This record gives sequence, C-alpha cells and structure tokens, in this order.
Amino acid sequence: MSAQLRAAVNADCTEASNSFGAGAAAQMECLITDLGRMVQQRNEALREVTRAHHEALLRLARAAEFRDDDTGVHLLRIGFLAEALALLAGQTPEFAERLRWAAPMHDIGKIGVPDEVLKKPGAYSPEERKIMNGHAMMGAQILGGSRSPLFQMAAEVALNHHERWDGSGYPLGLVGEAIPLSGRLVAVVDFFDALTMNRCYRPAFPDSQALAMMAAQRGLAFDPWLVDLALAHAEDLIALRDHINRSPPEFGPMITQI
Repeated sequence: MSAQLRAAVNADCTEASNSFGAGAAAQMECLITDLGRMVQQRNEALREVTRAHHEALLRLARAAEFRDDDTGVHLLRIGFLAEALALLAGQTPEFAERLRWAAPMHDIGKIGVPDEVLKKPGAYSPEERKIMNGHAMMGAQILGGSRSPLFQMAAEVALNHHERWDGSGYPLGLVGEAIPLSGRLVAVVDFFDALTMNRCYRPAFPDSQALAMMAAQRGLAFDPWLVDLALAHAEDLIALRDHINRSPPEFGPMITQI
C-alpha cells in the first residue's frame, strides 16, 4: 500500500472513530438522564404507596381504639411518648422514629374482639379474658408477614406489649430481656397514658398516682431500667403529653425505610 493510500485510510478511520465516540457519549448521557428520571419516579411512587399503606393502618388502629373507648389522641400520644422514651434509652433516631409509627398499632388486634367482650363493664370471665387476651396475637397476625421494617416492628409491638418482665404476661409468657425492646417501651408509656386519661369505667388518675403505680410495677410488669428512665424524665414526658393534648400534631415526615 502506498504511503498516500495508507494516509487516506488512517484519516477515514480516525474520522469514524471520533464520530462513533461522540455519538456513544451522547447516547450514554441520554441513558443516564432517563435512568435518573426513572429512579426519581420510582421513589415518588414508592413514597405515595407507603403513605397510603400507613394511612390505612393508622385508620384501622383508630377504628380498634374507638371500638374500645373514644380515646381522642391516645394513639398520637403513645407514638410520640414511645419515641421519646426510646431516645432516652439510647436508641438511634431511626429506631425511635419507626417506633413512633409502629406504637399506635399496638392494640390493632382489638378490631377482631367481639363487642360483648370488648365493651363489657366489670370483670371478665376466664373465657372472656382468653378472648380479650387474644388481641395481641391477632394484631401480630394482621401486621405480620411483611418485609417492611415498619410493619415488622408494628407486629412485634402488637404481639409483645402485654408481656411482663416477670414472665406472667401474654401471649407467650416471655421473661425479662427476651421481650423485644419495642414491646417493653410501649408497655411503659401505654400504662402511664392509659391511667392518666378518662375511661368509660373510671376517671383519669392524677399524674403522681400513675407514676407511683408504674414504680410499683418496676421489675414485675415492666423493665426496671425503662421505669427508672421514665420516672427520672417524668416532667419532660408529661410536658410532651400535655403539648400533644393542646396541639395534636401530625405524625411528621414519612420515614424512608418503610
């Protein structure tokens, strides 16, 4: 091949290579842009589905509460108080925030308890007590089986918030730290909040009396460490409760790992 012909061939190859490189780069840039748009649309769709799922669950939890007694903002208080106590216990903000969402579902199983048991005034018969106690397992069944971290924690809370530190609780009779922390936290704040609000069968207990009753259950019904934390920070927890009563907040920004 002559030097002139070789030069012409090389020039054509260089031009083709440059042309291909520019075209490929432009195409790759378009693909990256499209991929970014698709990821953003997917994330927005997931957030919307998450909001819809959680709203449905919260409404179901409220339905269960309203069947028991019209407790107003009890669900909101339980969520925020559980979050506050979790932070005092040194848990991560992510754990505490998830618990804020999960805690209001603690009694969701009451949706399946017959009215003649749920609304019965006075003491239960052994058979009625068995039916009533079944709401913990029923709640775990309603919420369980999901890969969602929120649903998993909510099922855990529903199942374990009536377990007792001394092993005399239900449904599994767990003892001490065998009870998941989420259930132990919710048990403490639910006990205090339930005592300090009016119910159809009794007026609210004063805060001081409710705290004394909680202290009496230290190491019996409740994790002694969590009771000590709640008592040490009772003033702050009561202030949070009162603030929620005055200005019931929304549940805040949607957590991302739902």
